Amino acid sequence: MRTVFLALATSAAIFATGLTPAGAQNYPYCIQGDEFAGGAGECSFSTYAQCQASASGRTAYCVANRYYFTAQAQLVDRGRARHRSH
Repeated sequence: MRTVFLALATSAAIFATGLTPAGAQNYPYCIQGDEFAGGAGECSFSTYAQCQASASGRTAYCVANRYYFTAQAQLVDRGRARHRSH
């Protein structure tokens, strides 16, 4: 029963933050730590310095947003493919 409750609480916290791969693509840096359920973090920082300022004094740290960088790489790959086809 405890495992079910923990799974539901984690899912609810992730849905409450609204963090999805599509939504997370907009910003290159995320803050993560004890305050963020399920390790999802909050990806709302344009610069690493902004993220660091928000993490300061908390049990939090900043990471590169893998969804942002993956989306950027896909855009570059699409541009290369178009350039080759012309």
